[in-house]
Amino acid sequence: MKPVERNEILPLGDYEGIRPHFRTRVIEEKNARRFALGPHMSGLFENRDSVMLQIQEMLRTERITREDAVLHEIATYNDLLPGPSELSMTCFVEIADKTLREETLTRLAGLEKCFAVEVDGELFPAASSREEDALPDRTTAVHYLKAKLSPEATAKVVARTAKVALVVRHPGYDARTELGKTTLAKLADDLTP
Repeated sequence: MKPVERNEILPLGDYEGIRPHFRTRVIEEKNARRFALGPHMSGLFENRDSVMLQIQEMLRTERITREDAVLHEIATYNDLLPGPSELSMTCFVEIADKTLREETLTRLAGLEKCFAVEVDGELFPAASSREEDALPDRTTAVHYLKAKLSPEATAKVVARTAKVALVVRHPGYDARTELGKTTLAKLADDLTP
């Protein structure tokens, strides 16, 4: 997937003018890319639009205008884009109660190594793309993951003939979610060269 380039990022004032329409369009797109993974996790398959929105919103929220800081945000979020035959996702541990959330994140230490994408029964590990997600005594609430598919699995997803699931296998959390047709169609588009 082509990285977001500097000339595609709008200045804050220009972005404000298109923000309502742009956000509505991308949020609609993101809804088709969302998944639930058991009772306390959800996620989103990332693409160019989701990354573009994150960059623009971060610049807006933090009022970032210095060129070096803008370039840093672009580089940071471009890391979320999938490469060839790759799926990229952001997974969230969602527990509203702060005390319970902290206890759960401690109990789920090592979670970032327990995700996989399953294509017709074959597992492809979804590795963390950020070293800071691997903490010795706990996990984080947000995980940035990438799974590299085999050429055969990629071809099946692109042909829309595969059953695809997202899996997490941790001693403290075991879940599997089969993806629906709408999400699979988005992933097929992402994987099409």
